Amino acid sequence: MFDSGFGGLTVARAVIDLLPAEDLVYIGDTGRYPYGSKPLDEVRGYAHELAWSLVKDHDAKAVIVACNTATAAGLEQLRAELPVPVLDVVEPGARSLVRATRTGRVGVIGTVGTIASGAYLDAVGRTGAPVQLASAACPGFVEFVERGQTSGDEVMVLAERLLAPVVATDVDALLLGCTHYPFLARTISEVMGPSVTLVSSADETAFAARDLLGELGLLESGGRPGRHRFMSSGDIDWFRTLGSQLLGPELDHTERWEPPGD
Repeated sequence: MFDSGFGGLTVARAVIDLLPAEDLVYIGDTGRYPYGSKPLDEVRGYAHELAWSLVKDHDAKAVIVACNTATAAGLEQLRAELPVPVLDVVEPGARSLVRATRTGRVGVIGTVGTIASGAYLDAVGRTGAPVQLASAACPGFVEFVERGQTSGDEVMVLAERLLAPVVATDVDALLLGCTHYPFLARTISEVMGPSVTLVSSADETAFAARDLLGELGLLESGGRPGRHRFMSSGDIDWFRTLGSQLLGPELDHTERWEPPGD
């Protein structure tokens, strides 16, 4: 799987817990993050490089695009060109969101690129659920997480400002439409209030991976524990230090990933 940085570790955690026999290679493109403010064509190029590296260099039998912005920018292209199944976090997140609501008023927050793409509007529409969707872009959230700053006054002030439009719509379920955002869940929950259910796509994506691998006969049945490799295009020491705090003891070593041409 790949992500622009640390956010996809929420998905990695869910996959490791649900599928302990599977080998996992994770690339965090921290040398080029954040993706959310970049043109979608540029992000599409990054996604192409990362996905093909997983297939060619690591013999991946499936690829999880653990980044909402990359999913919005290039999922269909990756599915058309890669020789292995490609899973995303948008569709599983949308399904979880519509199951969580009681009132039919739901919300999604994400990066500027993800929200502007309309990916979640389309995904929620495809569920066929009779819901009203409010959305808001939250520039700055990813940068806080990538610095390891997941609480405090600065984060709270930004959250109150960015979430105000969604709070005003009186939603009862809010999808964290960026894999970085679960690390800010406590602050987001305080701003949204106790009646709002926060929804993360991580667990649902892991279930989707299990189901798809099972259908294709690619699921590891047991035996040895899965091996886990973590790679970063940025500062590997920082990735290991912060990543191990976010993921857990599995992330005890980080390798360098070099983008093509670097």
